[in-house]
This record gives sequence, structure tokens and C-alpha cells, in this order.
Amino acid sequence: MRTVSLPIVVVAWLLTATVPGRADEFKPGYLQLTQLDHQTYDVLWKIPAIDESTTLKVKPQFPDGTEALTEVRSTFSRGVTVQRWRIRVPDGLDGKAILFSQLSETRIDVLARLVRLDGTVQLERILPVNPTFVGKPSPGPLEVLTTYTVLGIEHILSGFDHLLFVLALVLLVQGTRRLLVTITAFTAAHSLTLAGATLGWVQVPGPSVEASIALSIVFVASEIVHTRQGRYSVTQHYPWVVAFAFGLLHGFGFAGALAEVGLPQSSIPIALLFFNVGVEIGQLLFVGAVLGAIAVGWRVSQRLRLTHPTWLWRLAPYAIGALASFWLVERVTAF
Repeated sequence: MRTVSLPIVVVAWLLTATVPGRADEFKPGYLQLTQLDHQTYDVLWKIPAIDESTTLKVKPQFPDGTEALTEVRSTFSRGVTVQRWRIRVPDGLDGKAILFSQLSETRIDVLARLVRLDGTVQLERILPVNPTFVGKPSPGPLEVLTTYTVLGIEHILSGFDHLLFVLALVLLVQGTRRLLVTITAFTAAHSLTLAGATLGWVQVPGPSVEASIALSIVFVASEIVHTRQGRYSVTQHYPWVVAFAFGLLHGFGFAGALAEVGLPQSSIPIALLFFNVGVEIGQLLFVGAVLGAIAVGWRVSQRLRLTHPTWLWRLAPYAIGALASFWLVERVTAF
């Protein structure tokens, strides 16, 4: 039987206390530029909004001389305003900067994606500390590799529901080798469905996937309680099977995020592979941080001879389960 010690409880409590109530809160803005000829581009601009007429003040400012060829068409849905129009940039965007005004005054980043005539893609995350996007010539494989690896790391480390599921596995599975096998099964599963969904082989409605991901966290949190109480736990006996099954669901969630960004048509295998690599790197960084915090906390509690009430072990699984239950209800009611 696994004993959930005070250090583990502290790690779980800190995570669940600091993540936002909504797993997908603070979505970044998104700018897509699709090149039609040497000087002409279709623009798609997505920005978080309160309603149809109230958006964040961030907007892209194009280089001097840019001409709007069409009126801006705007739609609003589920907290996001989407605007589309066409522009002409004299001599194109190569070497020219797009400034995102007032980005430093918000709490969001911007994903900027430039689709060139030759099918190559430039993708960058724009931060408030440097709110500019500079057009570049067609990238080589190394740039695609670096961009999508970083994107995968950023996505998993900002995906609080995915991290909460991994945390629950860390709390439940005994033994380092057993935990590594379990995490590997989870990675293999979400890699399969991520590839299948991204390439269009499998399609699953996004809202039902998000609700199922929340349900998977509730299930594993309950399994922690069952194990601690000495009851039969399928996850304790076959953790890799459960991790693989739920990993398939989480892969669809990753695919939804990747679909918003897109893949460079000339480098789809490289981009898809290294997005997966980035997700795995971020996942391992998180597991390492959790295990490190547990080890440090254990040593401190041993040296200080700390004692804690027998009920304290319940804090971690109940905090995880409560937050996941909130997400489940929220996502089901949003259908």
C-alpha cells in the first residue's frame, strides 16, 4: 500500500491551488498570414473577447505602406473574436516587422504564423517583452525542429489538466521503474492519437474530448483513495493499461491545440515528431520537478521530525478530484 506523505500532499496542494479554475484560461492571441502572391496576404486574427464588441486591446500593426484590400469581417464565439481581411504589403513581409500594440499591458502571448507561397511556415510565440514578429525567408528543417519542440514543451507545461493527470499517476504508482513504464505508455498512446487526429485519420468532437480528459483525472484521483484504503484498484495493478487508455484521450486534446497552430506542409513529419518530443520533454521536466520536491520535502520532514494527522493523506487526491470534477461539470454544460 502506498503512503501519501506530507511532501506529496504539499506538492499536490500547491499545484491545485495555483492553477486557474479553467484549464484553458488565458489562451494566446493568434495571427495567421497566408501569402497569396509576392505582396498580398490573407489575415486571420483571433483575440480573447468578452462579447462581440469588447476585445482585448491588442492588435497587429503592419509595416508602413500596408494597404487593406478588403473590409474586416468579424465573428464572435465562446470568448474569442475572429477577424479576417486581406492586405497588400509593398515588396512582401520578408525582413519587416509586425508590432502587437499594447501586448505588454495584457496577460497573454500571441502565436504568429506566416504561411508562404512555397508551403513553408514561420511560427513564433510573441511575448510582451518583445511584441514584434519579423517575417523571414523560408525556414530549413532545423528551424522547424526547434520551433515545434519548444511549442510542444510550452503546450504541456501550460496544459494544467494534462499535468494534473500525470501528477495523479506519480502519486499512485509505486516504484521508479513501474512509474517510468506507466509514463511511457501514456506518451505512446497520446502520440498515436495526436498523429492520427492531426493528419485527419481520426476525428473526435473537441468538447467531448475535453470532458473525458477531466473525467480521467477524477478516475485516477479516486484510485489513489481506493489504494490508500486497501480496496482493489485497477490502476494500481495495471497502471500502464490505464495510462495507455487515457493517453489516447489526452492525445486528442493535444491535437486540438496543434490544429490551431497548423503544420508546415513541406515538413509535416518533422514538425509532428518534434512537437511530440517537446510534449515528452515538458512532461519529464514536470515529473522530475515533482519527484525532486517530494525528495526534498521528505528529507526536511525527517530532519525536523514532523508529524501529521492520519487524515492528511486525503488532501492530495481530494484536491485533484475536486478540481477535475469542476472542469468536468463546466465542460459538459458547455456542450
